[in-house]
Amino acid sequence: MMDIPDINVWLALIDQNHAHHAIASRYWEENSETELAFSRVSMLGMLRLSTQPRVLSRPLSASEAWAIYRQYLAQPHIHFLAEPETIEWHFLTLTEQANLPHRMWTDAYFVAFAIAGGHRLVSFDDDFRRFHDLKFLHLSF
Repeated sequence: MMDIPDINVWLALIDQNHAHHAIASRYWEENSETELAFSRVSMLGMLRLSTQPRVLSRPLSASEAWAIYRQYLAQPHIHFLAEPETIEWHFLTLTEQANLPHRMWTDAYFVAFAIAGGHRLVSFDDDFRRFHDLKFLHLSF
């Protein structure tokens, strides 16, 4: 099994001044699976949000954000994963749920990605608990 950290985990790992940096670091050192990965959405979210004011203690330049992303991928246990073949079916099933709020469509994509690939999703976001078929590690503070 491979871990797919949510954007909020990557951001907390990047910024030593982030309110959840210690928890994210403890996960990284003690609770993470041997292999971790970015999806396209987590990669884009990490790059986009790390360059925004008010997200990190100091917004990164685009070059800095790309450099950090490349440093992660240079580690042999961190990968970029293409979409699993069955992601669309899982995504369709999750988003057709009558009780899924519209604000959770990207979350449903992450869940579909993790389920279709047989991976564990890791996040500070408790909303992922609503997805029963998901292997989920909730990082609490």
